[in-house]
Amino acid sequence: MTRAELAIATSTVWVILAAILVMFMQAGFAFLEAGLTRMKNVGHIAAKNVLIFALASVIYFVVGYGLAFGDGGNGFVGGSGFLPSTDELLTVGEAPFSWFGAVPAAAGYLFEVVFCAVSLAIVWGAMAERTKLWVYFAFGGIFTLVYSVVSHWIWSPDGWLFSLGMQDFAGSTVVHFQGALAGLAGAILLGPRIGKFGADGKPNAIPGHNMAFVTLGVIILWFGWFGFNAGSTLSVDFGGVGFFAYVALNTNIAAAAGVLGAVLTSWIVIKKPDLSMMLNGAVAALVAITAACAFVAPWAAIVIGAGAGAVVVLGVLAVERIGIDDPIGAIAAHGMAGVWGTLALGFLALPSQVESLATGSAGLFYGGGFRQLGVQALGLAAVGAFTLTISFGVLWVMKVTVGIRTDPEAETAGLDISEHGMWGYPEFYIPVPGGYGTESHGHLGIASSRPATVHAAVALPDAP
Repeated sequence: MTRAELAIATSTVWVILAAILVMFMQAGFAFLEAGLTRMKNVGHIAAKNVLIFALASVIYFVVGYGLAFGDGGNGFVGGSGFLPSTDELLTVGEAPFSWFGAVPAAAGYLFEVVFCAVSLAIVWGAMAERTKLWVYFAFGGIFTLVYSVVSHWIWSPDGWLFSLGMQDFAGSTVVHFQGALAGLAGAILLGPRIGKFGADGKPNAIPGHNMAFVTLGVIILWFGWFGFNAGSTLSVDFGGVGFFAYVALNTNIAAAAGVLGAVLTSWIVIKKPDLSMMLNGAVAALVAITAACAFVAPWAAIVIGAGAGAVVVLGVLAVERIGIDDPIGAIAAHGMAGVWGTLALGFLALPSQVESLATGSAGLFYGGGFRQLGVQALGLAAVGAFTLTISFGVLWVMKVTVGIRTDPEAETAGLDISEHGMWGYPEFYIPVPGGYGTESHGHLGIASSRPATVHAAVALPDAP
């Protein structure tokens, strides 16, 4: 094996490992979303996360990968690499995926498709507990294409925003801002969950059923984010040998600052160090540093993370105040924090890193003027207009033709039973041999003679 072949092999191992870490983030989203919603929808939430990964994997392979990174296109869309062949996937730095010069095109696909699936997961978080299952199929397929086009703009060397020097190292805009925008469109068109707002318009709390799940989900996401950001080097020597370790450091320290920023802001604004706000602070900080992780100094990563923690607390409250029901806080955590992280580069991008990564200009605080800030703002405006317009338009057509929201009876009963014919927590709702209310649980104080058909009322007086 030559030295060049060894370098390719090492980078391929690293990129595949990073892709696996990002794929594991689907488990994080599943726990996060399940914990922040009610137990009658847990099975639906779990099914959704598996479904979207499967959907994205197939559609991205057939057409999305070519749209995003295929050679021979233009500034707006890739022009080759659709349904790639074996030979095309085994090449390194050659058409139709010449952009991947350190790993085979197959490794590039695996790394990029898990990013697409993450963006899809964000969409459904904002639409949780009231969306019909078929919408995941129909809109998920369309969003995969929208996502692929935007990723071409910013990440492909042929992309028009790439040519302007937009800095979005791992996707604060491409992945998170886009997902939040589509989720916003869905949340507006769906309307709030039953009971979320009173007749006077004031919001009612609908607490999630398991904060331990939420905590586990956020820790998994934090863990997976090291693959998300550090893996975006796409080799072991991009930016310098081992540079991905620096990216990982900035990622971690920003997340930690996000937790602290959210706790302090929550303490000041709502007078309590709310756990859900604390956890969303970590997520928001990870979102914000995703664009900047390779371009900024560690102190700037702390500033970006802490700022994101404050943004998410204020953002969640603002979204609720204007009458939008976002059960997960995705619009604030992924949308607003994504904007903050993208714009922060216009101020904080280090000249040395800009030169090393050959992308864009130095930030305003380092003598770079307003150019980079202008490019970042232009990118956000273009992606925002494109994604929100298409997402709103497609979902609106679906709404007025076949409907995107479950009927009130199904929503009240829970999407587990109405969409899947099962329960995520069956013992709380239906008789289960050996479950609560049966002889095997007599020691819990539940009479063994109690009919199994009423045990659910003992365990849970009102279906959550």
